[in-house]
Amino acid sequence: MSTKEVSSNGNDASIAKADMKLEIVVIPVSDVEPAKEFYAKLGWRLDADFDNGKDFRVIQFTPPGSACSVIFGKNVTAASPGSAQGLYLIVSDIEAARKELVAHGIEASDVFHDGGGGYAGTDQPYLFGRLRASGPDPEHRSYRSFVSFSDPDGNGWLLQEITTRLAGRIDRAETTFASVNDLASAFRRAEAAHGEHEKRTGQRDANWPDWYASYMVAEQAGGELPS
Repeated sequence: MSTKEVSSNGNDASIAKADMKLEIVVIPVSDVEPAKEFYAKLGWRLDADFDNGKDFRVIQFTPPGSACSVIFGKNVTAASPGSAQGLYLIVSDIEAARKELVAHGIEASDVFHDGGGGYAGTDQPYLFGRLRASGPDPEHRSYRSFVSFSDPDGNGWLLQEITTRLAGRIDRAETTFASVNDLASAFRRAEAAHGEHEKRTGQRDANWPDWYASYMVAEQAGGELPS
């Protein structure tokens, strides 16, 4: 066996230890100004607009709460305008996020969930939920409720509601919340769960701050929730 350690799932363990943080996604557009106006209308932060006045221009926007930004411009990519599809934006409250889009003048789909159990159908690419059922997931499960919208070139975006990550997706020791809204939503869910906890135990819980914290960390990490 070589000196390079390989983990049980086939990944090179020495490489897996290095942080590799996704920083930029390139969006192919045909006309810079309408694209800039659209992404500004979303309420995203404008980070940069570099223009050499000749054959190059690059614009960078960052969605609220995101560690990853998007760039587009002139001579930034050879990809065809509108070819970026299935770009996911994670939200903690799908209904509230859609209302915000509409308030900004964005044409967005109604909230939908997959109606076939396997994203089957003929209307949309798989990542967009080909067989759409109206409304959020009936059981309000994470990863199951969506809203779609497109920029002027047809680059396709999806809002996806996630309140509880799959197990192993988040390190409990590094639990963070991307925005004040996400943190507030987590507090509200913890409050509701704690109310049920007190009903089951039949007594007031003086240690509720610790219970809230345990619940919020476990929920985000996809671990076992306190009962």
